[in-house]
Amino acid sequence: MPERYTLGHHESVLRSHRWRTGANSAAYLLPHLRPGMRVLDVGSGPGTITVDLARAVYPGHVIGIDASADVVAEATRLATGQGVTNVEFRVADAYDPGFDDGAFDVVHAHQVLQHLGRPVEALASWRALVSPDGLVAARDCDYVGAIVAPARPGLELWASTYQALARHNHGTPDAGRHLKAWAREAGFSVVESSASLWCFEDDSDRAWWGGLWADRTVDSEFAVGVTRRGVGDAATLAAIREGWLAWRDDPDGWMILLHGEILARA
Repeated sequence: MPERYTLGHHESVLRSHRWRTGANSAAYLLPHLRPGMRVLDVGSGPGTITVDLARAVYPGHVIGIDASADVVAEATRLATGQGVTNVEFRVADAYDPGFDDGAFDVVHAHQVLQHLGRPVEALASWRALVSPDGLVAARDCDYVGAIVAPARPGLELWASTYQALARHNHGTPDAGRHLKAWAREAGFSVVESSASLWCFEDDSDRAWWGGLWADRTVDSEFAVGVTRRGVGDAATLAAIREGWLAWRDDPDGWMILLHGEILARA
């Protein structure tokens, strides 16, 4: 069965996607970018990382692709509004983006493979798209390894519910730890692995992160999926929301979200 995007594109989801930049989400890749490079950004979302990649390779060209026409339109508006002219956005499929073999120097994907039911197949497809000395870069979080403190029943329920729903949707919620193995299985001969994290701990971090997750339990595809897929009910969602709101307001609260990263060459 085809995979389904666990979070969807509700505003509470895009709120976090718009926060992402090259600096906070692709720092492992930036030192490898050079002016004039051709870059494909798979799962580019609202385009905030993509435009930073475009700035880094100018006058090279960057193409961002996403399955959602709405977020592609938003990304296009962002690039236009910021005057970034060497980037374009298209609706395309992650497994078959529709470009010639060797068309790019770099293929980048942030938080994509965890949502794909066939991650090795996707990596093999991206491998074909890069030039012989090209680079495939991927970064994915590991929700199983996430640390949320202080421990609360509602947040423990969030972790187990999110992971169950992601797997039901044919995703891999602990994808970060599998990236190296997936890349090797996809045929890459050189795979450099690294890790980094997001840490949300001060009052503004908690207000933002806890608030958006509280909203997701009410309005997003996550909320719909929990009940529709039978991994929880209205009481489950209420308990999760209460847990995030309590964490948001707790000065002792903090969260570490670990990410695996790979730089893979054919």
